Amino acid sequence: QVQLVESGGGLVQAGGSLRLSCAASGRTFSNDDMGWFRQAPGKEREFVAVVKWSDGRTTYSDSVKGRFTISRDNAKNIVELQMISLKPEDTAVYYCAAVWNSGSGFVTQPSAYPYWGQGTQVTVSS
Repeated sequence: QVQLVESGGGLVQAGGSLRLSCAASGRTFSNDDMGWFRQAPGKEREFVAVVKWSDGRTTYSDSVKGRFTISRDNAKNIVELQMISLKPEDTAVYYCAAVWNSGSGFVTQPSAYPYWGQGTQVTVSS
């Protein structure tokens, strides 16, 4: 079965950097959108970034554009989220997710993703 396992979260000061990793297994993901989402206490889960495994195209939420970079490593079956210039408002549990999507557009709604990792905590102190 599909398994997504996140790692790399932690505590960092504002302005710092973290790299999250998502190891994907269980099937071929060549036609999937691989997304990162986050959920802060008392808030809904929100879209952060997505990459198309097939061609590496990406899109980002406005709140992280220019600070976060999503990428995939075909050889290792890993999706990464490089985060720089972190802000206290980036504090949340970050989730990796996968959805089959053969279309050219991106899937950004959390409800459309059937496969999720367990999440990794990112805390940014001020």
